[in-house]
Amino acid sequence: MSLRLATFNVENLMNRFDFSGYRNQLNEDRTLALFDIQSEAEYRMLEQARAIAQSDDTRQLTALAIAATRADIICMQEVDNIEALKAFEYGYLFKMVGQGYRQKYTTAGNDSRGIDVAIMMRNETVQGQPIEFVRMTSHAYVTYEQFGLQTPELEALGNQANERIFRRDCLEIDVTVGGAPLTLYLVHFKSMGPPRNGLDGREATMPVRIAEAQAVRRIIEDRFGKEHAADKRWAICGDMNDYRQRVKIAGDSIDGYRFEVVDENQSCINVLTAGGFCENVVERRPEMNRWTFYHTRGPEERHLCQLDYILLSKGLAARNTTAVPDIIRNGQPWRTIFPAGQEVDRFPRAGWDRPKASDHCPVVIGLDMA
Repeated sequence: MSLRLATFNVENLMNRFDFSGYRNQLNEDRTLALFDIQSEAEYRMLEQARAIAQSDDTRQLTALAIAATRADIICMQEVDNIEALKAFEYGYLFKMVGQGYRQKYTTAGNDSRGIDVAIMMRNETVQGQPIEFVRMTSHAYVTYEQFGLQTPELEALGNQANERIFRRDCLEIDVTVGGAPLTLYLVHFKSMGPPRNGLDGREATMPVRIAEAQAVRRIIEDRFGKEHAADKRWAICGDMNDYRQRVKIAGDSIDGYRFEVVDENQSCINVLTAGGFCENVVERRPEMNRWTFYHTRGPEERHLCQLDYILLSKGLAARNTTAVPDIIRNGQPWRTIFPAGQEVDRFPRAGWDRPKASDHCPVVIGLDMA
C-alpha cells in the first residue's frame, strides 16, 4: 500500500487583487513601475489588467508542476482561501489529472496578506486505497508565552510574549490511507526578509523560525507523548524558509559556472531533527542535488538551497528507508542556474523570470503505508 505525498509553495494563489503597490513601492509590480500613473483609480485599473493577463500562464505552469508530482496528497503554501483553491483545481488542474483532488482544506492563519497553508487530497490512491479525512486542527493561536518560548532575541526583534508564534499556522491534518492513520503538519515559517540590526536577513529572523520549529515539535510531542512521538506516523510538510546547506554559485555562462556546497552553522531544521525525532528525507539525495529554490541578489549573491521540506517521523522514515524524494524543477524560470547534469526540459512558455510555476520546486515522495 503506497502513498505519494508532496509539498509545494505555489506562490500567491489568490482570487483578489493587491492594490497596495500604489502606496508602497516595495509591493509595486515592476511592469507598472515603468509607467507614470496619475491616480489610485488608474493604478487599480492597470493592476487588474496586469494581474489577469499574467495569471493564466502562471496558473497553467503551476498546475503542470503539481500534475508532474503524481501526488495523492499535496500540502500547499500561499493559498489565498478555499474558493481560490477550488477555482484553480477545477479550472486548471482538473483538466490535467482527470478526477483531480476532490478533498480540499485550509483555514485562516496569521499572515496579514491572507496567504495560508492548505491541503488537497484525492479520494483514493493510484492503487485504489481510500484516502479519508478525519479531522483538522489549527494552531495559529498559540503564543510564545503559552509555550514558554519567549527569548531576549525575540524581544529584540519586537516580538512580545503574548504574540502568536506562527507567521501563518501549523495546521494539523489527520487522515487514513487504506485504513492506516497518518498525521500531517502543514507549515510555512517566517521569511528571511531584508538585513536588520547589522545582520543579514536570515540571521536576523532566525529566532522566529527557531521558535516556530520548537512549537511544531512541542505540538507533536503533546499529541503523541514525548517518549513515543518519534515512532508514530506523521510528517511535517512545508516551506520552512531555512536551510542547512546551500550551493554557492560563481562564474558566468561564458567562462563557466562553479558550484560549492557550504554547510550552515545554524538552522531551524536542526530543532526538528535533533535526537532522531524526524528525518529530512531530501538529504537522501546527493548534496549538489537537494535544492528546491534559486536565490539571487545579483552576480555577487547567488545560491541554490532547500527551503521546501518533507520531514518524516523516525518511525515512518524507518518503514521507508529506500524512498528518495523527487524534486520537480520543470516549472523553474530560465534564469535559474542548474548544476551540470541536472538540466530539465522547462514546461511550455516558462519565461526568463516569469511566467513560472513558482520560484519553489514541488517535493514528492512515495511512502509504503502498510
